[in-house]
Amino acid sequence: MYLAVCHRLWHNACMPSFSVDQLVHATWLVIPLYNEQTVVADVIRDALHTFPNIVCVDDGSNDDSATRARDAGAVVISHPINLGQGAALQTGISWVLTYTDAHYIVTFDADGQHRASDALRMVERAQSENLGYVLGSRFLGTDHQAGWLKHLVLVTAAKVASWRTGMELTDSHNGLRVLRRDAASALNLTQSRMAHASQIISQLAATRLPWAEEAVTINYTEYSRSKGQSLLNGVNILTEMLFVPKQH
Repeated sequence: MYLAVCHRLWHNACMPSFSVDQLVHATWLVIPLYNEQTVVADVIRDALHTFPNIVCVDDGSNDDSATRARDAGAVVISHPINLGQGAALQTGISWVLTYTDAHYIVTFDADGQHRASDALRMVERAQSENLGYVLGSRFLGTDHQAGWLKHLVLVTAAKVASWRTGMELTDSHNGLRVLRRDAASALNLTQSRMAHASQIISQLAATRLPWAEEAVTINYTEYSRSKGQSLLNGVNILTEMLFVPKQH
């Protein structure tokens, strides 16, 4: 206990304090990208108004997504074949940790559902409260706009994740997350498909770092709804969760 307290005090003393401008420059957005050519340029240009550093991982797209992302101002890394969103996130996070001195990493979707203003508020909270990570939750607000089936699947997934990790979660499959560098360094994602979100939660829980959920808005556009969860995908989420090894 004494060593843990000393480590926490040392860590707090070493934490840099950023102004808002410094904070956004100390943050990188990681955007997994797969066949989003119709929207990705707008998503990147909008996010760049807030965050100047964005890396997209093109996960074997067979359209013009990579070129449009690069032309919009993002760094683009490409997988030669489609490996799944978990693999794309791991590639992006590893790249940021290796090639930048970023203090925070934000995972951000390419389909226009996330808001840069929410991400900024989460990064500011991570700094002000000295949190290892902040998880976005669509269910902490007053209007989540999710259909009944999606709501049922996601609430059930959150309850399972809470049971497995001991965390009190309301939304375990929200792609908007803020990870401090030490939290991001603890991730080693091997679940490439839908279960990667549960693996992220399990591995973050194992760090014992302080954390919080933050209310965020999901923009359910006509485009994003066209790519929404089917009943089969919902069942797959819950089934795959059972095979994610529990972290210790």
